[in-house]
Amino acid sequence: MYEGAIQDLIDELGRLPGVGPKSAQRIAFYLLSADAADVKRLSTALDRVKELVRFCTTCFNVTESEQCRICRDPRRSDDVLCVVEESKDVVAIEKTGEFRGRYHVLGGAINPLEGIGPDNLRIRELMARLGTGTVRELILATDPTTEGEATATYLALLVKPMGITVTRLASGLPVGGDLEYADEITLGRAFEGRRRV
Repeated sequence: MYEGAIQDLIDELGRLPGVGPKSAQRIAFYLLSADAADVKRLSTALDRVKELVRFCTTCFNVTESEQCRICRDPRRSDDVLCVVEESKDVVAIEKTGEFRGRYHVLGGAINPLEGIGPDNLRIRELMARLGTGTVRELILATDPTTEGEATATYLALLVKPMGITVTRLASGLPVGGDLEYADEITLGRAFEGRRRV
């Protein structure tokens, strides 16, 4: 629709996840009208993230050093390992302040339709960590989606023969939600995960 540099920018922005053609166009024109110093800061931040950020050699969380701050923290418990799909999931769990163990980031979930199988995830590295005998409990904190459930089931079947306790995050009704708006699967899980009061 446009030509030259502006169309190139719209096309590149449109490749970002969750950014459709209209949003890409809106962002491009915002950047065009923004102060040059603001655009330079954005450009510098993009360059720096590609240059400095890498994956932790232990858990595969994002970091700027060899190990992430969680893996370097001696106060964390080594006997409980929480498996998540992506680094953003680590941030979500850390915000709760409830978990004091270690993490393992798989880098996605099993999704045959997208061509993602167990060999495309960091499952081999997870099994090596579990093979040291330090971990007593493995918490499966994959997303409550079809792919996340498939990944959790696959990992549970793989790990249970090792004698490690395997648990799954509870799922159910959100706080402040109404029963009448809950779907059958969510309501069913809420019944399965009920606890004594």
